[in-house]
Amino acid sequence: QVQLIESGGGLVQAGDSLRLSCAASKRTVISYNMGWFRQAPGKEREFVAAISPSGAGTYYGDSVKGRFTISRDNAKNTAHLQMSSLKPEDTAVYYCAADLGSIRAMTGGNGVDYWGKGTLVTVSS
Repeated sequence: QVQLIESGGGLVQAGDSLRLSCAASKRTVISYNMGWFRQAPGKEREFVAAISPSGAGTYYGDSVKGRFTISRDNAKNTAHLQMSSLKPEDTAVYYCAADLGSIRAMTGGNGVDYWGKGTLVTVSS
């Protein structure tokens, strides 16, 4: 069992940057793909980004590619999402996720083993 705790959300203006962090409770998370999803009010859950256990492979949703960067620090059992050029449409609750299976499947929201509770990001126009 792994607990995932997100932090770093808040209220920002369009064009600003924000860095989200995800802390895992156990070292075993280094074997997992790590990712971020988001859910905006009235919208379905959306894939944002994912990173392989080694950090060598990364995937991004089309809506954030070029603006967001995912990273991980296995020594600290953490993952991060650096968000730049934020837009009002980025407003959502952002969830950290861990998946032992295929990272390609994870981009479709399949097979997620652990979820964080979420952190709210609000971008004003």
